[in-house]
Amino acid sequence: MIILGLDPSLSCTGWGVIKVDGARISHIANGEVKTTAKAQTAERLNHLNDAIAAVIATYQPDRAAAEEVFANKNPQSTLKLAQARGAVLAACGAAGLEVREHAARLVKKSVVGTGGADKVQVQAMLKVLLPAAEISGADAADALAVAIADANLTAQY
Repeated sequence: MIILGLDPSLSCTGWGVIKVDGARISHIANGEVKTTAKAQTAERLNHLNDAIAAVIATYQPDRAAAEEVFANKNPQSTLKLAQARGAVLAACGAAGLEVREHAARLVKKSVVGTGGADKVQVQAMLKVLLPAAEISGADAADALAVAIADANLTAQY
């Protein structure tokens, strides 16, 4: 089973691909899709959609996973996040991928053991779980965590 984890954001969307074989999880690839802040929103969303579509075409995942939407204190930030998620999830939909969504606290709990873990703790645990992986940045790390959480949570069903 190959799982694509996604951490959508308008400025930088992280993605991570893992392979699950029973209880064994291995790293395949990860990266970040950055957009230009000065570009029009439609252009940025199109770039995210195209880039994630290319990742899907390259790695042929069996399914995808993303964090559930959360509301920021700033409504504009929430709207931008929702738009980025829409572009990324549309790429998954166009490829016929099922997308499972997980709460951020559940992702942290699944990977680190506590829902209140911070980014540093998540990244430290990723080094333990995927020791050979060269992780391209914090957003890619978050995406890998989502993929691992999805694998772990699915194993419990």
